[in-house]
Amino acid sequence: MSNSLPTLIIVSGMSGSGKSVALNTFEDVDFYCVDNLPAELLPQFVQTVGAEDGAPPKLAVGIDVRNRRDLGNLPDWLSAVGSLGFDPRLVFFETSDEVLLKRYADTRRRHPLSQLGLALADAISLERQVLKPLRQIADTVIDTSAMNVHQLRRHVIRDFALAGESGMSLLFESFAYRRGVPPDADFVFDARGLPNPHWNAALRPLSGRDAGVREHLDADPDVNLFAGQVTGFLDTWLPRLQSDTTRSYATVAFGCTGGRHRSVYLAERMAAHARSQGWQEVAVHHRELD
Repeated sequence: MSNSLPTLIIVSGMSGSGKSVALNTFEDVDFYCVDNLPAELLPQFVQTVGAEDGAPPKLAVGIDVRNRRDLGNLPDWLSAVGSLGFDPRLVFFETSDEVLLKRYADTRRRHPLSQLGLALADAISLERQVLKPLRQIADTVIDTSAMNVHQLRRHVIRDFALAGESGMSLLFESFAYRRGVPPDADFVFDARGLPNPHWNAALRPLSGRDAGVREHLDADPDVNLFAGQVTGFLDTWLPRLQSDTTRSYATVAFGCTGGRHRSVYLAERMAAHARSQGWQEVAVHHRELD
């Protein structure tokens, strides 16, 4: 994804494939998001938002089978968006019929085409047929059949929110050891030796993103010693990782027992420090909270 033009992500795909999760994730990483926009209004929407003072450089729009009468003209509207100075990219979310049937059974949600009087399997089949032209022109197709919500959010953050050309991007992640270490983390730091806010009744319902937990941990000498040592390590080795490899991103993970307090606090603190050091593309993912 180029940084030379403002970005427009079109989020489309099968109902139940995770489009809403993806759109919410884009919103969490500072995209201006709109769901279920009539496809014919796409150029007008981009022109209106782009003309505002301080217009957001990153937009994400959900367009799906609910716009089925308009989808045939989407290539022309994407071309019109490009002429307005945006870089449009169509991301199509795909899932197998078997998984879609299970997801609908588990959630008891109604398929958007059920209003036509179709059985669920027939509605899925019709939707796949209607959306086939979009899938064929998609810049990226993401199969979410084997993904859970956390994996999908992480995929969106790493492959789109951090897909810049201004140097290596950083993802700071928190996790609970009882659910396993993130398999693709580049650096992993164990915070289980630090004082645990879980044992403070007033702090237990909160997370490391809340002011009460932050202030509690900020005041602890061991926490500051740990954070200072980690900061020194990252300040030394992340720039070397950037200069010595061609990789586009690095993941720094912090783990604790429940993945709610200490690890979240450290991920947020290190992300803020990285931004203060001039890293341009920094994101945070809390596996047990998001």
